[in-house]
Amino acid sequence: MTGAPMLEVDGIDVFYGDVQVLYGLSLEVREGEIVTLLGSNGAGKTTTLRAISGLRPPRKGEIRFRGRSLASLPAARRAELGIALVPEGRELWPQLTVRENLDLGAYHPRVRANAARNLETVLAMFPRLRERSSQVAGSLSGGEQQMCAIARALMSEPTFLMLDEPSLGLAPVLVEQVMRTVAELHASGITVLLVEQNLRKALEVAQRGTVIETGRVRLEGTSAELSRNPEIRAAYLGI
Repeated sequence: MTGAPMLEVDGIDVFYGDVQVLYGLSLEVREGEIVTLLGSNGAGKTTTLRAISGLRPPRKGEIRFRGRSLASLPAARRAELGIALVPEGRELWPQLTVRENLDLGAYHPRVRANAARNLETVLAMFPRLRERSSQVAGSLSGGEQQMCAIARALMSEPTFLMLDEPSLGLAPVLVEQVMRTVAELHASGITVLLVEQNLRKALEVAQRGTVIETGRVRLEGTSAELSRNPEIRAAYLGI
């Protein structure tokens, strides 16, 4: 059951230096949804997530979270509101142990008091991380690193979780596992914005999708509508 808008991205322009990447991009994620952001490499999907998380603020337009403008809030303050990003490529601290990486996910005061409880929750969700807790993160397999990156984000008690290409570089059996995890997190009450190269899997797990091309919204619809769309089937699903 979905509710009121949780995230509203309204006409944002985002640049890297003088190069514009997003052009008046708008999208909405309602409370309780999984929405997937689709598009080819270089379309602006990662930049959209970075803008929402505060790592690449827009020059124009507005981003609102539960009706509140995020314009003046740095990334750390957005995390305190319950916004978390699992970045493309995991971006773990490779020389730190799994446990140390997870502890750093609970750095802000809102969740620090619950760190021990949250640690037990994520280790129960990802038993392999319990086995590897004293191992340095850089020595983990790709699938284990993705588990660690998701678990680190969960340590911040997010209500809105963004995942950027969580299945990238993983074997098919691990892709299935990651998608099951996304579905479980959603079932636990977390709203999800998913960027995923495996569009078939993304459309299976999400309720709605937004397709962007060269920094602009090209199509929007339910997952069923996008799966049936001949243009999407030809361009992204190879059908």
